[in-house]
Amino acid sequence: MISHGKDMKVFSGNSNIGLAKDICKLIGIQLGSSEIGHFADGEVCASIYESVRGSDVFLIQSTSRPVNDNLMELLVMTDAMKRASAGRITAVIPYFGYARQDRKTKARDPISAKLVANMITAAGADRVLTLDLHAAQIQGFFDIPVDNLYGNPVFVDYYAKKFGEKCGEMMVVSPDVGSVSRARAFAQKLHMNMAIVDKRRQKANQCEVMNIIGDVEGRDCLLFDDMVDTAGSLCNAAKAIVEVGGAKSVYACASHAVLSGPAIDRINESPITELAFLDTIAPIDPALSSKIKYLTVAPMFAEAIERIYQEISVSKLWI
Repeated sequence: MISHGKDMKVFSGNSNIGLAKDICKLIGIQLGSSEIGHFADGEVCASIYESVRGSDVFLIQSTSRPVNDNLMELLVMTDAMKRASAGRITAVIPYFGYARQDRKTKARDPISAKLVANMITAAGADRVLTLDLHAAQIQGFFDIPVDNLYGNPVFVDYYAKKFGEKCGEMMVVSPDVGSVSRARAFAQKLHMNMAIVDKRRQKANQCEVMNIIGDVEGRDCLLFDDMVDTAGSLCNAAKAIVEVGGAKSVYACASHAVLSGPAIDRINESPITELAFLDTIAPIDPALSSKIKYLTVAPMFAEAIERIYQEISVSKLWI
């Protein structure tokens, strides 16, 4: 028996309405009627146009650029649902912003990920559903349940179909030491060998590639990361794989397409043949880059939402 709410309702902020509509279509329900706007001074305001009293509410909102506006939209919508007596509120955050400051790396640093976790909880969320957190320990920053899905299965299915038996001859490459465990799990599922790009970061959003750990000479390589922001790390790694390692070709994939500043230009000028992203952040105009491809996570989130509503284990989606 489902005791938390009489029915399921899904609402969306402005960050990724396309993904929200795709999720609702797969579930077989209509996207909830609401409007998120701004006052003249930029303050966020929310209007919910249907009753949510006693309902199991899912709010879909990536905290991507403009990060602060989208985060406030999520908080304001959560507060509106709570005050409207929703039975349970799940914040569905395909891309969780502020995740990179998950610890103090130098004196007087904030831990912004913990602050945002506190804000979401204080606003009234009862649980969080997200995908590929930048740091897994962020789950522990919340005092409410957190389901952190993995984008691996989507990429594994895509590349298994794309390359077939050729996968065994390819190399998965981690763009830095911090992504090794994520890349290793991905490589094992595709039965590929693995290499690592050893780099030394001089300052934020800048890096210097130092060495390639592993033999990529004459191989088709697949760079694997969790997110691409300015694309400096990814494109430098791709260049090093070809120029230093002697790779035959470079493909790349990452869960979150943040794509700030010069990212698009760097990707277009890089030796990367194709760069696949998940649509956790609203896709860019295809005309900006012929190299970028998006894979949808709507089926994964639709199934997770249905499982949460029906009180069925979500762990099946982590395999």
